[in-house]
Amino acid sequence: MAELLKITGLRVDAEDKEILHGIDLTVNEGETHVIMGPNGAGKSTLGAAVMGSPEYRITGGSIIFGGADITSETPDKRAGRGIFLSFQNPIEIPGITLSAFLRSAYEAITGERIKLFEFRKKLSAAMDVLQMDKAYADRELNVGFSGGEKKKAEILQLLVLRPKLAVLDETDSGLDVDAVKTVSAGIKAYREQTGGSLLIITHNTKILEALTVDKTHIIADGKIAVEGGAELIDEISANGFEKYI
Repeated sequence: MAELLKITGLRVDAEDKEILHGIDLTVNEGETHVIMGPNGAGKSTLGAAVMGSPEYRITGGSIIFGGADITSETPDKRAGRGIFLSFQNPIEIPGITLSAFLRSAYEAITGERIKLFEFRKKLSAAMDVLQMDKAYADRELNVGFSGGEKKKAEILQLLVLRPKLAVLDETDSGLDVDAVKTVSAGIKAYREQTGGSLLIITHNTKILEALTVDKTHIIADGKIAVEGGAELIDEISANGFEKYI
């Protein structure tokens, strides 16, 4: 498999405090990687750094995506290359509907205009996967959405935009059992429909049950403490992170 994402010696700080202390991580095309670790270990910082969040400053190392050095690129350029980040707490955007937002994002990323009828057809099919009420398409983005519906809207974006790499930052947090199953089904559909790669940051192994995990990375104190396969997830579930801290 071809290499898609290569992170080498990545150091990241926020407000003059270093959070990541030299991360090395490689994701190949079509792979599913899981990031786990205790609270405050730097998991979300890693996801934000891959997406190019301005809240974090890369002070060392490099991020190579699809053979191009994107270490200094802005988030919009990275999105155009095919990187997607879902948020723990999706923000509300009054004044723009979910449908209009997604159509605009789709056209910006693909560089192509899409007829409204064709787009609504794509959107409807994606909403069916998530068992999502079609009325949400014409509501203001995340405004008045429950926590579960906000997370579904994030996965809806994933299904419509079809990125090469999806970084899912605790998309399952705060969801009940049924919502986790629905979101998990959406993530599985993304993998099956696109063959895209996944970098899943999570505490909840339930969201992984429908997926084949290729590699697991445990982050502790801003470093990768250990790496392994799917079996490492079971070990963490049984014994916790204590021996890696």
